Amino acid sequence: MTGLNKLGGRTWVVTAAALIVLLVINAVLQPNFLEPSVVQSNLTTFLPLVLVAIGQTYVILGGDIDLSVGAIVALVNVVTVTVIAGLGGDGTAVVIGLVAGMGVGATCGLVNGLIIAGLRFQPIVTTFATSIVFSGLALWVLPQAGMPVPEPYWRTYAGSILGVPTVYVIYVVAFLIAAVLATRPFATRLKAVGGLRTAAFQTGLELGRLRVSAFMLSGLFGAFASLCLTGETASGDPLMGQTLAMSAISAVVLGGTALAGGVGGTLGSVLGAWVIGMIGSVIFFAGLPFEYQTLVQGLIILAALAGGVLVTRR
Repeated sequence: MTGLNKLGGRTWVVTAAALIVLLVINAVLQPNFLEPSVVQSNLTTFLPLVLVAIGQTYVILGGDIDLSVGAIVALVNVVTVTVIAGLGGDGTAVVIGLVAGMGVGATCGLVNGLIIAGLRFQPIVTTFATSIVFSGLALWVLPQAGMPVPEPYWRTYAGSILGVPTVYVIYVVAFLIAAVLATRPFATRLKAVGGLRTAAFQTGLELGRLRVSAFMLSGLFGAFASLCLTGETASGDPLMGQTLAMSAISAVVLGGTALAGGVGGTLGSVLGAWVIGMIGSVIFFAGLPFEYQTLVQGLIILAALAGGVLVTRR
């Protein structure tokens, strides 16, 4: 029982074990699974979810939730491609478009945070409402999908930087940001806010600022994910990222972060995102009929979430 209690605080260990099992199954089903090109392809596919899950972790650690991040991804995408196209599509236009996209993500997160922390609205209702607003704005900016991005954009994303695949560089940057934040007082204070908000307030912590910062991080990581999806699809799509919010929440919980807040971390969320990606890969290469793939994937994720909850409670 003592061992289980200790494991309950490290649910990410269970997630890591599940990931290893899925990797083995994938290697059996897909003979070339470990080839560098296949590994890079899989990591590219999983990257947007990993980034959104990292951002979602900060919100959930603070005792909140962000259902709008999928809509933020779509809005950032259409703003980025529209700005790039409007400025002529050259190198300067691409840089300005990227900055504009990140700015949109941060602004959306700021709006969520101010409404929730400032006006004390319920996070789940607020972010559901703002997701509708952000989706509407995305459709207003780009009513139809298809606006292309310049070739250098997607070639750089699919290529390399200083000989290192761009996708790997993005992973390293994201992990470094998460690692730095984990060492700062911000992470500890955010856990205190999510763990016991009243006590955190009584100790003098600035709850509002911490919660707003968490939502801004979620918006920024959502924007980061959107720029990656834009590089992958090479076009604008106002309906992009619709399933990312719920998938990211599942990844965060799979990684051991409590939905009530106060417990968890980004490492587990990254593992959870990879697990979800690997589950989809296993189902695909197992040759399951297409009409059953989503159903089976949902049931497996649900079972994994239930297992994590049971381990934590024990």
